[in-house]
Amino acid sequence: MTHAQLTEKINLLGYQGFKEAYQRQSEDIAYTKMSFEERIYQLLGAQEIFLKNKRITMNHRLSKIKDKQAALDAIDYRPDRRIDKAQIQSLSQLNFIESKQNIIITGKTGTGKSYLAQALANRAIYDGIKVYYVRTPSLLEEIRISRIDGTYTNLLKKYSRFKLLILDDFGVAPMVDDDATNLFEIIEDRSTINSTIITSQLPVSEWYGYLNNNTIADAILDRIVYSSHRIELEGESMRKINSIAENTTY
Repeated sequence: MTHAQLTEKINLLGYQGFKEAYQRQSEDIAYTKMSFEERIYQLLGAQEIFLKNKRITMNHRLSKIKDKQAALDAIDYRPDRRIDKAQIQSLSQLNFIESKQNIIITGKTGTGKSYLAQALANRAIYDGIKVYYVRTPSLLEEIRISRIDGTYTNLLKKYSRFKLLILDDFGVAPMVDDDATNLFEIIEDRSTINSTIITSQLPVSEWYGYLNNNTIADAILDRIVYSSHRIELEGESMRKINSIAENTTY
């Protein structure tokens, strides 16, 4: 069998990672010193890495995460932010997802709530976990439309299947009509099954009044707040700090 015939067979099978590794082996004489088993093991390993990276790329695209570069090792732990580094390192192990627990991140505008949530989400994606990001006002609008066009049941199924859901910007817009009930339906479908990260400018103590529905507020707080890890970000706006740094001449 010729090199060309073998390459053609690999192409037919769609083993892109295997193919690239095989080409490297063919061009480097050092590989001839390896046993057949060692060379095959490397080729299969290359295909495994290729498929993993392909899944990560696809999951990133489907997740709708805005900041795909957000990373936990880039978090600024300056004292005024009062971030518990040990807590972040613990959460980065993603055990909270396996335990079906939630995370609530609160703080003023610009303190890095969305960045931290997306950094955790990116970490989960790299670990093979299906993630979805949505701003809470957008989600509520999507639910209103789905109730009108008859796709509400399908929408609930969509949001229940992600192991990690990021609900960003909770509390930035007033609750109208049945918004509180609609939000509860999403949370209820995920409760005890999957995990949710909620970011909000509102302290948790103000959520009850914001939801403006005592019964639903009790139900949401029971399912989210009491099974959550809490992170309260403080300090100045990171956007302001980063802007000053970028425009400072040293």
